[in-house]
Amino acid sequence: MFRRNWQSGVLIEWVLAGLILVSLVHATWFLFTFKYLPPPFFYEPGDIFADWFNSAYWAYNPEGAFETWTTLYPPLSFVILRALSVSDCYQLASGLDSSPGYMARGCDWIGHVSIFGFWALGVVLMFLALRKFDPRTAIPRTICMGLGWPMLNGIERGNLVLIAFPMFLLAIMPLLRSARARWVFAALSINMKLYLIAPFMAQLIMRRWRWVESVLIATALVYLVSYALLGAGTLSQIVQNITAWAQNTMANPLDFWPATTYQGITSFFESKDDIFPTMLVLGSDAIELVPLAIAVLLRSTQALLLMAMAATWLRPEAISRYRIYLLAIMFALITSEGGGYTPIFWTALVLTERWQGWGPRFAIICCYLMGCSYDLVVSNIDTIDRYGYIFDTDIIVEMNLTLWPLVRPLVIQLIAIALACSTIRTVWIDVYEQGWADRWRMRRDAPLLPWVARPERQIGE
Repeated sequence: MFRRNWQSGVLIEWVLAGLILVSLVHATWFLFTFKYLPPPFFYEPGDIFADWFNSAYWAYNPEGAFETWTTLYPPLSFVILRALSVSDCYQLASGLDSSPGYMARGCDWIGHVSIFGFWALGVVLMFLALRKFDPRTAIPRTICMGLGWPMLNGIERGNLVLIAFPMFLLAIMPLLRSARARWVFAALSINMKLYLIAPFMAQLIMRRWRWVESVLIATALVYLVSYALLGAGTLSQIVQNITAWAQNTMANPLDFWPATTYQGITSFFESKDDIFPTMLVLGSDAIELVPLAIAVLLRSTQALLLMAMAATWLRPEAISRYRIYLLAIMFALITSEGGGYTPIFWTALVLTERWQGWGPRFAIICCYLMGCSYDLVVSNIDTIDRYGYIFDTDIIVEMNLTLWPLVRPLVIQLIAIALACSTIRTVWIDVYEQGWADRWRMRRDAPLLPWVARPERQIGE
């Protein structure tokens, strides 16, 4: 029994889930000892839940949301936040403040309940889905998803991924039988987070023409209805704000804490500001080589993902639709920085993989490791006085440059590379066995090759 569970990965995943729980205990101890959350959480202890309540303020000032605040959120986000807030709390807030939601944060109790309510809903839906894939690993994988750092980072920031995530799960996981209901939830999730259009469009690779067409129609209808309700947020405004945001650079090393790509580090190296003496510390050779190495890694990862999707186009029957969702959303999120909470989307898809083959195993293990709420200090930057929101007191905060921001983007790209290579290999084996003219036939009675486990269709196919 022990050997079988170890080979199937059940015991390994329980051990890794235990690491996440231990790291959570450490983070809790750190919080009560020093009065603020340790890295890799956001470095500003007074900024907790800011994404939610700042966005809620602009839900009552929609024109300024797109013109002054230059938000990337489509109108649906503000329609939902207006419904999930106490309107009187935002009448006292000032739009001139850089964080106008601060004053409402202590008043809007519905917002606080909603943050944790959507988190609980996402965790429950994830468990119900994972139980259909493999009941033996449903609990440890739910721990990885619900108590892992990316999800906790979303709670700490109060980011709207907490609303989008349950919608995303209802759209793609085997939880709903109605295709029309899935189209609606896909449209809602896209109207919450625009980058989620990537995995749904990628279903064209699987020849799901009607499904993609229906999702696009539903997305357009949801946008039109939400725009009519809000009265602001034209497509041109959203596109302009996205373009302006993509051109911004991060020159503060502390902004690297929640980073999931190397875009911040690259812009930091390319910045001509004298905020940090990069040239003096690293030298001119590193200034030139580091951005080049990052660019080569990114382009190589993107190329492998595109090759994997092209291979799937040749043999869509050989690959699960969940793998295509996964490859597409990873391509979108390694191309543009989305924040430390965005891995919850592709992590949910990685956790649907079977413990078979080196690629899925590597990806699953990395997801557990990324879920640990723990970081190692590389260098101290400064020690400053700050306001701590959780305990409502002034505290002393150590600003440190830590290890995970330097390693996390690499780990994410390695996950993408491993799954892309696994996909290409699966298609190649199928062609090798069946020939170019034959379609995929699932035969469970014999392996493809002695050293390769046959890929099987997952739940919901």
